[in-house]
Amino acid sequence: MGRAAAVTAELLAWWLLLMAAWLVFISTVDLLEAFVGAGSALLAAIAACAARRAMSGR
Repeated sequence: MGRAAAVTAELLAWWLLLMAAWLVFISTVDLLEAFVGAGSALLAAIAACAARRAMSGR
């Protein structure tokens, strides 16, 4: 697996986990809230990937 594929897989895993958490914590699943959750989860996934890389020294 190449580096780009590994980064994409990690980002996708973080995004899925964070999006699932978002859906658990909101009371109604509206289309707008789903878009906001997806965007927020993507930003948090990028931050999580960057933090893990910074801590591992890579």
